[in-house]
Amino acid sequence: MCGIAGTYQVPDGLAAATLMSERLAHRGPDASGLHSFEDGRVTAHLAHRRLSIIDLAQGGQPMVKDGLALTYNGELYNYSELRSELSSSGASFLTSSDTEVVLEAWRRWGPRCLPKLRGMFAFAILDHRSGSLYLARDPFGIKPLHYARRGASLYFASELKGLSAVLAGLEPDPVALVASILFYWVPDSRCSLRGAEKLPPGTWAEFRPDGSWISKAYFDIAEVASAASAGPPMDLSEVIEGSVAAHLVSDVPVSSFLSGGLDSSIVTVLAKRAKPDIDAYTITFRHQDHRMEAMPDDAGYARKVAASSGIRLHEVQIAPDVVSLLPELVDILDEPIGDPAAINTLLMCQAARDAGVKVLLSGMGADELFGGYRKHMACLLAGRYRDLPAPARRAVKFGVDRLPVVAGGRGLRYARWAKRFLSFADLPEEAAFRRSYSLYDPGDIKRLLSPDLAPIVDEVLSDHFSVYCDNTLVDHVNRMCLADTRLFLPGLNLAYTDRASMAASTEVRVPFVDPIVFRAAFSLAGNQKVAHRVGKVALREAARRWLPEEVINRPKASFSAPLRAWVSRDLRGLINDVLAQGQLVADGFVREDALRLLVAQDRAGRQDNSKQIWQLLTLELWYRAKARPPARAPVSLGH
Repeated sequence: MCGIAGTYQVPDGLAAATLMSERLAHRGPDASGLHSFEDGRVTAHLAHRRLSIIDLAQGGQPMVKDGLALTYNGELYNYSELRSELSSSGASFLTSSDTEVVLEAWRRWGPRCLPKLRGMFAFAILDHRSGSLYLARDPFGIKPLHYARRGASLYFASELKGLSAVLAGLEPDPVALVASILFYWVPDSRCSLRGAEKLPPGTWAEFRPDGSWISKAYFDIAEVASAASAGPPMDLSEVIEGSVAAHLVSDVPVSSFLSGGLDSSIVTVLAKRAKPDIDAYTITFRHQDHRMEAMPDDAGYARKVAASSGIRLHEVQIAPDVVSLLPELVDILDEPIGDPAAINTLLMCQAARDAGVKVLLSGMGADELFGGYRKHMACLLAGRYRDLPAPARRAVKFGVDRLPVVAGGRGLRYARWAKRFLSFADLPEEAAFRRSYSLYDPGDIKRLLSPDLAPIVDEVLSDHFSVYCDNTLVDHVNRMCLADTRLFLPGLNLAYTDRASMAASTEVRVPFVDPIVFRAAFSLAGNQKVAHRVGKVALREAARRWLPEEVINRPKASFSAPLRAWVSRDLRGLINDVLAQGQLVADGFVREDALRLLVAQDRAGRQDNSKQIWQLLTLELWYRAKARPPARAPVSLGH
């Protein structure tokens, strides 16, 4: 896993490529490389930072061979099969790396090779003969790729901070910022800095010497899901076993995240079967944080899974100096992402790296594909709730509105869940799904933000509606799962996992986020995913051959952090001094009175606003670092 950067048709592009590479050094501490090409038509500079995983001796980059130059961030799990196919057609290989397989696959098939690649990747290929530069990204957006066009000039980098290091005028984009406040992450279709863009998942682009360019999708998630839903159900056990085995290819030690939940337990146990020496990492929390958060005992389940399978388990206690760590985390995440689970990933990856581990497996993606979130079940229950007589619904709401969310220093999670459920239970399908995981309803976020931002709120809501409805699926559960795979997975989970893990110079692999597993998931009907108030039904059934019943049937637990304890104790001073009197308020982006009410309600225990407060605090720190506006100068709210 690596960091890539480069310039195309940029005067003095070498200096820019070098500076971007330096800014991405954490992604590849093992080696660096630079390839420059100029022929009178084209000037291009490709940079690379290497984290050595496969072919440690010969897999250096950029790789230049017979008129093609490649800078590549990723892992290709079926590279041995593709290498054999290419060799039988006359290709010769100088290394045993997957990098050279990508290069030769492109030489033979061009962009038509992309559907053949099973893995996670983002890369740039320069064709010396035609002078064109190509960018490509994996089907689900596991690996990031940002770019910026300036006339005929192009800059690209794995992380946004690479572009920020060399380009002036990258200002915060109000649409992305509003989306981050609503969802606590930035949708992958948006970029938090105006003037930069993200190459969409499942897409390639060509930039030509004459300044023209094209972009095309090679993997349409909605079309693939619809095609899978029309076919017979696939053998889920066989598919998952195959994917985990494929994701173990490596020339360095591999470990696994093990929360004790269903998904990570499946991945860890199957990995142990294929690689007997694998070990695992789990997180624990301080007792007082458990009490405030009302958190399940994940570590206890992780110990049981590890003991039953003979896996050595490393426990990492999450008790950071969150006041000091938060600004660092904001810089690491690159965009305003308000999920404290990123801290868990960062600290576990750091512990693994300190132990000499470069590669970790994760169960991420199973909830999105197989209906594992509480919101999926809640949205189905909302349909039944709407069938109740209006007086009964009013009585329920009257009682729930008066429930406290904290009592005696203990968090009351069932009260939190009841309040969350009633915030969307009366809404139509798409709006209910959006509200089931967003931080505000439309009216509340408009009251929080400047009145000038109301049209932008409407634009963000419209974007969500368009993505949710852009499919031909007839199944409610699968419509939710597809929306999660297109929005929630790349915008939040994959984004923070990539940034946090690469900040620790480690690679996280996600066997569930795989084209074959995706097709298997959408070959299942919704009632094979969520039924009788149980999620991931088909996955649980498949797991019976791998896991003990107590793990299969345990309640859903989130991969999160003691957020409420941090907000109420550790971060109290930072909230008072930095957020309430911050630049977002000074610039008129956020209304001070609405912000203070949000904090007051949380501290009084009337509402659980800890997620909203954490998101606004991370956004404030990000905004101060990225906007750098003159004192009290308003940010432009136009498009």
